[in-house]
Amino acid sequence: MGLAEISEGKSANMRHGEHIIVRLTYISRYNNHNENGEVTRILAQAQQNNERNGITGALVFNHNYFLQSIEGARPVINELLRKLVKDQRHFSLQVIECTEVDQRRWNKWSMKYLIPSEQNKAQALKFSTGNEFNPYLMSTNQILMLIDTLSAQQEREEQEKQRASKKKSWFSIS
Repeated sequence: MGLAEISEGKSANMRHGEHIIVRLTYISRYNNHNENGEVTRILAQAQQNNERNGITGALVFNHNYFLQSIEGARPVINELLRKLVKDQRHFSLQVIECTEVDQRRWNKWSMKYLIPSEQNKAQALKFSTGNEFNPYLMSTNQILMLIDTLSAQQEREEQEKQRASKKKSWFSIS
């Protein structure tokens, strides 16, 4: 491939907006008529597709709601949004935020899966407007702060597990 062809390819990408990174945050309701294990399959498929397409993001799921924030090239995110709107595995999709970003917020993961649990229920409710987790009643800032908080908490838990396993292995007898 010659220099002119490479330059021409880059120009075509610039014309289509691939150099512009956007963050799309949306909420939706889980379709309970899905088969068991569907969420696990959705996550695995999303991780694979997102990595291939340069999409990073975080997904919060609590068996009733999906709350997702994804980032990637503008045309890629637009195409993904078209697919999400048609996806029968969820409904009542609402776009909370779609904005150009200078820097990715979720650059570590092709898809980070965050589950509100009993341990972090207080964190989730701290950002909710009532005593039940309902992202439809949350502002954009509350949603992003919740994802950030759950993500940071999960990171801490993973680091603690790694430290604990290192300590055990030092004392273990082979």
